[in-house]
Amino acid sequence: MESATVRFAGDSGDGMQITGGQFTLTTALAGNDLATFPDFPAEIRAPAGTTYGVSAFQINFGARRIKTAGDHLDVLVATNPAALKVNLADVKSAGLVIVDTGQFNDKNLRKAHYDSNPLEDDTLAPYRVLKIDITQLTQDAVETVGVTKKEAVRSKNMWALGLVYWLFGRERAPTIAWLKRKFASKPEVLEANIAALNAGHAFGETSELQHEVAQIDVGPAAIPPGLYRAITGAEALAWGLVAGCEKAALRMVFCSYPITPASSLLHSLAALKSLNILTFQAEDEIAAACAAIGASYAGDMGITSSSGPGVALKTEALGLAIATELPLIVVNSQRAGPSTGMPTKTEQSDLYQAVYGRNADSPLVVLAARAPGDCFDVAVEAVRLATKYMTPVMLLTDGYIANASEPWLIPDLDAIASFPVKRRQDPEGYQPFARNPQTLARDWAVPGTPGLMHRIGGIERDSTSGNISYDPDNHQRMTDLRAAKIEGIANDIPLQEVDQGDLGADLVLVGWGSTYGPISRAVTTMLAEGYNVAHVHLRHIWPLPANLGDILNTYKKILIPEMNHGQLVTLLRDRYLVDAESLAQVNGKPFRVSDLEAAVRARISRKPGLEKKL
Repeated sequence: MESATVRFAGDSGDGMQITGGQFTLTTALAGNDLATFPDFPAEIRAPAGTTYGVSAFQINFGARRIKTAGDHLDVLVATNPAALKVNLADVKSAGLVIVDTGQFNDKNLRKAHYDSNPLEDDTLAPYRVLKIDITQLTQDAVETVGVTKKEAVRSKNMWALGLVYWLFGRERAPTIAWLKRKFASKPEVLEANIAALNAGHAFGETSELQHEVAQIDVGPAAIPPGLYRAITGAEALAWGLVAGCEKAALRMVFCSYPITPASSLLHSLAALKSLNILTFQAEDEIAAACAAIGASYAGDMGITSSSGPGVALKTEALGLAIATELPLIVVNSQRAGPSTGMPTKTEQSDLYQAVYGRNADSPLVVLAARAPGDCFDVAVEAVRLATKYMTPVMLLTDGYIANASEPWLIPDLDAIASFPVKRRQDPEGYQPFARNPQTLARDWAVPGTPGLMHRIGGIERDSTSGNISYDPDNHQRMTDLRAAKIEGIANDIPLQEVDQGDLGADLVLVGWGSTYGPISRAVTTMLAEGYNVAHVHLRHIWPLPANLGDILNTYKKILIPEMNHGQLVTLLRDRYLVDAESLAQVNGKPFRVSDLEAAVRARISRKPGLEKKL
């Protein structure tokens, strides 16, 4: 089998995220390429057994390059009726469904709103089904360990994991080693989990399941040699910010307020304090942003983070950072909205907010990461642009990127060019808002530096002295300078490249952010089938790359898939007057590759003879 998609689903207390994480670890060690998609409820503890409390972890892995978490499921493990109800529609025809029959009682069926038992009617007819009383078999496996019944049942995720390990020929040793570390102080719990894991694997070996399901062999992928590790978007972002600050020779001051799904970045950075990082959990979003601005004023790299509703609260502070012309990085981990919306579901609906969402003419830089590993590079670029141009930078990621993981080739940090910040030291001729003629950035003078006393604030300043000014011509000049500074950055960022396909193709799919994987896979497949299609993916959202307009004008049709109601499409129409078409999706889930392939087929015809090798 070239690739497979597996989803573990159960109640939010069933340990599905741990189960998926361990399967990811062993899959990476087996040499597969992979991508994951953790999906969990927003409620801290939804009523047990209800569809609102279903937690799931999906992994797509294979012997080829994996770019998405997968469309339809080859295997679904459902540990209760609610998990089956929520996830069954994603299983492909003839896919394998493993259910814990021990949880399919009348009470749980009512909670999942089943009128009849799906294990007894024709609900599962399109699939291959393994009906196993996992709950009882787990209790039987650990009955001599000495744990309580509740602790025994909690081990059933390991039993299911053991069975799936058998199904895909995976080694149990990495998970056993992890269990020994995690439960080192709880020997009975450790023994129960190992016993359950081994029992699930033994069940696969000894129950003659081969008559119903065959073991699945997914060979290792041809991955370039090097030192890899699994990394989530939040982790890559944290390490990228650390690397960027090191290259800038600055201390990082990270000021944040907890919010889903952005909190994981604070968690990651809080564990890295030995790397010249100061983390600060503020009392609210506004305080976090203002504290970060204060850190930058004091000469450190001020960074703040949030999700859409929190960024809305930071808006006035962002205007202050633009007015004072201080470096600031704002990480926006987008989630489905508006307002509280669906906090644990992904979306790309903050692009307007990032580019336009402030009062007055207040431009800033906007970058977007496209995959977990890409967050590292984008974070370094954010620090470079913020410090070189003395400007706020909005870095867009989203809930999918933040929580998903993939194999990451650990970079050679020495190969990343340094860009040490040179703060103003010379008082001779100092004017707070005098500018570098190339970058239009003002000097960064740290308060307390002899002879560099200066005033900053939100009230408009003289374009040279920084003194408060209500002069109409000065305001016009300062507004023009602020805009020109950001627009000029287009000359300091890489030219836009075509990711796949040729210039002048019949159709180009233009994407940004986490749509990269689905678009890339769909375009690869369409090219192999002979469709004249191309893929352009944006990292620099504002300013846009200098050659983007020329590239877009070569294509006959432009289609822009976005997980919003059509925001980049209006930006590109406005900027380049191109006839771009929106393909909008706002259901809280990533695009399916098959949906994008269907969109291509609906718009252009296949051209025999143009097939390109995958």
